[in-house]
Amino acid sequence: MNKTQNSKSIFASPLLSTKVKSVNVKTPELLIGYFLGPFGALLASGIFTSFLNRYWKDVLFANYRVFMGYDNAGNEIWQLPADSPITTFLSLLPLLSTILIVAGNLIVGQLIERTKTRAGKARPWMLLSSVLLAIGCIVMFVAPMGNGTDTPVLTMVLTAIAYNIYYAVAYPMYNTANSTLVPVSTRNSTQRGLLASFTNFAHLGVMGAGGMVFPMVISLFLGGWSAPNKTGWMITFVVIGVVTFIFVVLQYYFTRERVTEESFHLETQEKPKAISMGKQFRAVGSDAFWWIIIIFYLIFQFSGSLKNLSCSDFCTTQFGNDFGDFATTIINVLGAVPMAIAMTFIWPLSRKYGKRIVVMAGLLVGAVGGVIAGIWADNFYVVCVGIALKSFGSSPACYMILAMISDVLDHIEAKSGYRCDGLTMSIYSSIMAATTPLGQSLFNAITNAGENAAMVTVCYIWIETAVYIACALLMLAFGVEKFLGSDRTKILERQKAEALAAGIEWIEPEERMRREQEEAERLSEDARKLELKARCEKKGLSFEEEEAKYQAKLAQKRRAAEQKKAAKAEKAARGGKNK
Repeated sequence: MNKTQNSKSIFASPLLSTKVKSVNVKTPELLIGYFLGPFGALLASGIFTSFLNRYWKDVLFANYRVFMGYDNAGNEIWQLPADSPITTFLSLLPLLSTILIVAGNLIVGQLIERTKTRAGKARPWMLLSSVLLAIGCIVMFVAPMGNGTDTPVLTMVLTAIAYNIYYAVAYPMYNTANSTLVPVSTRNSTQRGLLASFTNFAHLGVMGAGGMVFPMVISLFLGGWSAPNKTGWMITFVVIGVVTFIFVVLQYYFTRERVTEESFHLETQEKPKAISMGKQFRAVGSDAFWWIIIIFYLIFQFSGSLKNLSCSDFCTTQFGNDFGDFATTIINVLGAVPMAIAMTFIWPLSRKYGKRIVVMAGLLVGAVGGVIAGIWADNFYVVCVGIALKSFGSSPACYMILAMISDVLDHIEAKSGYRCDGLTMSIYSSIMAATTPLGQSLFNAITNAGENAAMVTVCYIWIETAVYIACALLMLAFGVEKFLGSDRTKILERQKAEALAAGIEWIEPEERMRREQEEAERLSEDARKLELKARCEKKGLSFEEEEAKYQAKLAQKRRAAEQKKAAKAEKAARGGKNK
């Protein structure tokens, strides 16, 4: 979009301008834009991954189960028959929907790549997705239950429509935009790694909320699985839909596309030509690192989806008689806590030793945990230990995947002269979205919707364990980090040449953003003084005296900050001498 178009764009309005003014990533952007925002946006998805399949068979289609006998504890067993049209529907719906899901992600990726506004190229689509995600959360739970006698054709049709509204339209729009934010947020690899960690921590957080907290919500407020409250489910997801909308809007305001902004000063009255999808495919397809990280993410995400889908059935089958519904909560807690702890040192370790080494070592540790849990799958306490170790080992891959993809995108830009964020992140988002329905389809097919205990164990433990070993081997060939310095130099030299050729003054991106930050701070300070003058006139106060008080407080804060910094430096120096 050229300058004239930008000036007329709604995103040029101060109402939709970002609240992030700093050249560097600071705490509000980190916490709101890359943790709280994604957490609220993906909360429904985290619950769907763990319980949507269970909701379908035990709530929505519960009336169509048949009595199969008694278990060892004397409890009645009610299941959907293997030859039931509903069982076939639950296997085919996710599988066939994958086509629409992948198409939706690819379309959104190209829309992002062709969008040029003052808000960036990904953030405008994120804002639009706030409404669609909220609607998608709600419509998933308004399909009416059947009456228990006829084949519920209407229920299945409405379920299919609702499923694709969320997964093929709303989710791709948000998730592709959200995934694109990390690569375009900053060129600073260290800050980008931190943003990737927080973003993926949010993803893991929603999975934890779905696996740990929501089982208790089901038991205490939604009637459990034996006597489900359909109205309660619908009300719950109306609330989640509203929360989703609010948090996505917050994320929009507390993010910034610094890499996208680098091209703003090069804009002329002629609209730049969009890079075709074919050209983008040639660029990414010729890069070995791109293929490695995409294959890595594909098998890693698919095995993780299978694990999450099978967790509830695994816990019920293996430990339900002893621990009831809380077996799922306990195991999910023991899986989530190590990942939360790991976040405190994965980023520092990655800075010191490199992402590749830390990820590879973690996966091998996770594989050991998987073997332990798989061999003693009928022992609750050993499984807990194995799952905790497995989750701990997978943490570096979960936290660093977006940062590794971002490094690859910079490498491709250095080689080709253009970025492929939209295409790559649409594929990334397609994998994230499609692995869940593909996992649901495979899980329902090979376990008879969770009734085959042996295959449930394979889905929950063994498949992911094998994938960890395969991913660790892939990391042996992933050496993109050694090119980061030279890639950055090539990109800057190309941008400088383009600016000079267009007769535009070349300013280093960091310097240009520093000037923009100074200007933003000046405008903010002018606005503060105007507000203070208006307040003083209204209350009959002296502007000079009130301004002096403000400046005194500001100076006091600066002195305190400087003293704290000096004390920290002195402490570090003493520590160095002691060593």
